[in-house]
Amino acid sequence: MRWTVRPFDSAVVSRLASANVRPVVARLLAQRGVETPEAAAAFLHPKLEDLHSPYLMAGMTRAVERLLAAIERKEKILIYGDYDVDGTTAVVILKTGIELCGGAAEYHVPHRIREGYGMKDDVIERAGAEGVRLIISVDTGIRAFDAAETAARLGIDLIVTDHHLPESAQGLVPKAHAVLNPNQPGCEYPCKSLCGAGVAFKLVQALLEKRKDAAERRKLELSFLKMVAIATVADAVPLQGENRVFAKLGLEGLRTQANPGLRALIACAQLDPRKKPLTAADIAFRIAPRLNAAGRMDVARDVIELFSVRDEARAKELAEKLNKLNSDRQQEEARIIAAIHERIEGDAMLRESFCIVVDGDDWHRGVIGIAATRVVERFNRPALVVAKIAGEAHGSGRSIPAFHLLDALEASPELFDRFGGHAHAVGFALPSERVPELRARLDAYARTKLTLADFEPALLVDSELEFKDITPALLEAVQQLEPFGMGNREPVFAVRDARIAVPPKILKEKHLKLRVVADGGSRALDLLGWRMAELMASHELKAGDAVEFACKLDENAHPDFGGLQLTLCDLRKHSAVAE
Repeated sequence: MRWTVRPFDSAVVSRLASANVRPVVARLLAQRGVETPEAAAAFLHPKLEDLHSPYLMAGMTRAVERLLAAIERKEKILIYGDYDVDGTTAVVILKTGIELCGGAAEYHVPHRIREGYGMKDDVIERAGAEGVRLIISVDTGIRAFDAAETAARLGIDLIVTDHHLPESAQGLVPKAHAVLNPNQPGCEYPCKSLCGAGVAFKLVQALLEKRKDAAERRKLELSFLKMVAIATVADAVPLQGENRVFAKLGLEGLRTQANPGLRALIACAQLDPRKKPLTAADIAFRIAPRLNAAGRMDVARDVIELFSVRDEARAKELAEKLNKLNSDRQQEEARIIAAIHERIEGDAMLRESFCIVVDGDDWHRGVIGIAATRVVERFNRPALVVAKIAGEAHGSGRSIPAFHLLDALEASPELFDRFGGHAHAVGFALPSERVPELRARLDAYARTKLTLADFEPALLVDSELEFKDITPALLEAVQQLEPFGMGNREPVFAVRDARIAVPPKILKEKHLKLRVVADGGSRALDLLGWRMAELMASHELKAGDAVEFACKLDENAHPDFGGLQLTLCDLRKHSAVAE
């Protein structure tokens, strides 16, 4: 793997340091495009007042007026959501906001297998028959042209709230009563990278401005940000600008939980915010997978009930169900990924594709997105994983930074029954017999956009350190930049002067644990390589080996043997050194 040290402007570092920003923090901020003391203060200490006015979003005034009229007239309102973390939390946020303002709303979350993604005519027709006169979509709807026409025909007003990219370069949007999406043409909202729950929150924020005084509004907004933070981290949108405010304040709020479902879920994930504050990594790897498991393996409505229920026993029951579904998801994921790796390793043409498309019969559609992520991680190429059943193919794709995957699909729109997504994540459906053509077309398209150099694994290193520089004080300084995630990657440090102190260990057959010391020193630190057990054999690692490594700083909260520990990103072996 190629290591590249991030550049920085020394003048910017000096400017920030002169404003009492610690030098190491100043360098990290400069590398992240933070150039002034004012910007540094906003980055390090975001406040609720830093949120943009929701009325800067195109369509907001019209949406709020229609929603307030529905509340006043006690009309039936339906919230149409999605089955992932972003979609289900968006339903909870909007439903709760409507209720706080005196209204009531039912909701529909599609079943991933039976209905698939997006708004369906039959659901809208059924809602119309039940007397619904206002439908609000969350995390979906920006390409729901047919659904919008069906709603209009039935006399139902539709408000679309979504964050996905509109169709085509012209940015076409459905003919709805109002469309809230910062990415639609003509919308000058400053933060273009909101997740679906973030857009739903902006609608609630605007609603609260009309119904609550300033003190109560502030209290409610801080409460909502707990859920918005979970969605923002889970949906991997850039943690910059308003999203950073959401994540930072929301994670701080999660130190206490009044919601029984939230408490039960955190307990099931074996986290305790009283002992160690939750991080973005806790949300991404412990909380979000359990919430996503509902939509992947069963019914996503369980997530909404979990956050709506007031009975402690029922909340615990639902959280434990999600925990079990997540275990089932992990097993199914392992089975599919093993089959994918065997297929790719045995097919040179597939392995050398510029865009990998791999398909299988009866693969579970709920886990193919995760499988696509694993393929990208292993082969460092764009990848689409396709599940085929009864003549239909449903796929999910993930990409590398150099390749816009949605543009690639839009180059062959006639192949698909439907598709959508972002630059680096897409979903789609098409007849099974078209999969070979899809594979050929995407490979050909990718070869016009990518070079072999784009596939070379690269690691951005923020700074090179001497072993002695890795201290709890450095960890404390780095933690000022949390939360980490997309757009604010956790800092990576390179250490050149180290050796392995004791024989390496393999944990749970897949993780690598090393104890390292400075070359010629005695102070030791633990170095953990998650899913890096293969390094043990490929590098023939043993005690005494001189190594250089790239790592992230972490903290083990165990009361007996906790403290500073390092997370391995990459390792290179020098010559062996006698003990």
